[in-house]
Amino acid sequence: MRIAKEFTFDMAHMLDGHDGKCHNLHGHTYTLQVEVSGDLIATGSSAEMVLDYGDIKRIVKEHVTAKLDHAFAYFEENENECRIAKLLQEMDRKTVALPCRSTAEGIAMVIYDWLTPYLPVSAIRLGETPTSFCEYTGEPS
Repeated sequence: MRIAKEFTFDMAHMLDGHDGKCHNLHGHTYTLQVEVSGDLIATGSSAEMVLDYGDIKRIVKEHVTAKLDHAFAYFEENENECRIAKLLQEMDRKTVALPCRSTAEGIAMVIYDWLTPYLPVSAIRLGETPTSFCEYTGEPS
């Protein structure tokens, strides 16, 4: 059985070195769907559930949206993005370092890694715009 919960958050980023307009600093309202899977719970107050949606909400808020919402996400190995992050940090602004470029694909993989210690994640779907999204299932591409 698979269930999912949807979240939204706003985040700024840039793709330094990209040939398109996304090389500029800009932001998105992201849509995040966290899908979890497992057997139905047999007994107790959560009987016939995979997991309580409230538990998913609490875990995603703590480990994902609290970090990303209204932050500048930057690739920790990119010199230009790090320079911008440093300036923002000096101004006491929210930043989050990522181990990859801040593409939708990269962010989805990071979110998957952040959540799998706490949830039986089967897929992360991340929408960057109303018409563009990616899905990551933990399988190498």
